[in-house]
Amino acid sequence: MRPSRRRHPLPPLAPGLLLLLLLHDLAPPPAAAAVGVNWGFSSSHPLPAAQVVRGLLLPNSVPRVRLAAASPDALAALSGTGVAVTVGVPNELLRPLATSRKAAAAWVHDNVARYASGVRYVAVGDESFLLNHGQQNQSFLVSAAANIQRALVDAKLSNKMKVVVPCSSDVYLNTSALPSKAYFRPEVNETIAELLSFLANHSSPFMVELNPFSSFQHKKNLSLDYYLFQLMSHPVSDGHIKYDNYFDASIDALVTSLTKAGFSNMDIIVGRVGWPSDGAVNATPAIAQSFMTGLVNHLARKSGTPLRPKVPPIETYLFSLLDEDQRSIASGSYERHHGIFTFDGQAKYYVNLGQGSKALENAPDVQYLPSKWCVLDNNKDISNVSSSFSAACSNADCTALSPGGSCSGIGWPGNVSYAFNNFYQQHDQSEEGCSFNGLGLITTVDPSVDNCMFNLAIDTSTAASFHPILAMLQILVLFFCTYNLL
Repeated sequence: MRPSRRRHPLPPLAPGLLLLLLLHDLAPPPAAAAVGVNWGFSSSHPLPAAQVVRGLLLPNSVPRVRLAAASPDALAALSGTGVAVTVGVPNELLRPLATSRKAAAAWVHDNVARYASGVRYVAVGDESFLLNHGQQNQSFLVSAAANIQRALVDAKLSNKMKVVVPCSSDVYLNTSALPSKAYFRPEVNETIAELLSFLANHSSPFMVELNPFSSFQHKKNLSLDYYLFQLMSHPVSDGHIKYDNYFDASIDALVTSLTKAGFSNMDIIVGRVGWPSDGAVNATPAIAQSFMTGLVNHLARKSGTPLRPKVPPIETYLFSLLDEDQRSIASGSYERHHGIFTFDGQAKYYVNLGQGSKALENAPDVQYLPSKWCVLDNNKDISNVSSSFSAACSNADCTALSPGGSCSGIGWPGNVSYAFNNFYQQHDQSEEGCSFNGLGLITTVDPSVDNCMFNLAIDTSTAASFHPILAMLQILVLFFCTYNLL
């Protein structure tokens, strides 16, 4: 049963944004664009896959979904629904798939062949050219993609789906923010040349992953309006071309890079683009809604970009469907808050995923753990509570406490209670999970304050869950058992 109190009340919208939404309701929804959503699995207490599909994707008419990894539960739930699926191959599998055709064939058999009716793309790797990743995966990337392609041919599936390789936008340099100056990073030119040849030989598109929020944080000379598709009095001039939004400029920077590499006509898919709603300054539901609505409306107009007029990306995947409390925060605390829906499937704001002008449907019948929270016991000596606070946050998700986050204003010792409760919920409300050297106190009174929500975890005791690490171990065992360079 869901708690009687709504766990995630939507925050008030800015007056200007509210006016835009009212005008939107009076106008017909824009024509459908080739938009989908990313679905990740880095969550301590995920919604059951069947509930995500039946409670979120289908009621909201989502036409396509990109899976971060090959979750058997998600693939089974999506089978037969008509939703087009992109299946991800995580970086951890690149080496075994690159060095063994048998491992690639086994992966395709287990994760693609049995669900082939819905699979449209296999996405090999996850931002393998990201600067933070170094070059640890690049030497295996094209070989892994080639072995997956061969496995699809052998399984007679290559005419139904294509292999793509997601690349972060920092694979091309655009330090001036002028698309005409962009080019692929010199240190990855050899691998990029191999990748582009592979994609061209199989008529596969180039998949780019954009991070507008990170760009906004680092490029202080560009205004928020530029990222939110708002009218600008001074667009960015690149010669005779003017850019009034980040998205078009990013796509044209890639077009320029592809042209300089000799592949000017290659199709483009945007594999990731979104805006976070928590964990940093300017990461709010209202701003996220403004970005997402502006993006979807822009795509629906099918106007393309200045360098490719009337030719928008063939598909664009919004990031992301759900918040993920175990996602890496190497890029920033906001990375765990990209969900259009909260971790338990409650819509944070409006965006047209395919349902038109209707509000998004929330996940129904979510099963939570009992209405119990862990807070700091103020009746104890709390002079040394800092170490307990640090221990809780190092093993839980305290990103909402970051500057600008939804819980950044609750102060001390409220932030300690927040950390304690998050740890407690992640550990299934075990008594040991609220110990903290005797400083924790279990309460049945909801300690949430305004928009700072002290969450209850989803009850996953009876639901199967997907574990990417276990999936990786399975393929590694297979690889070492069948290792054979062909």
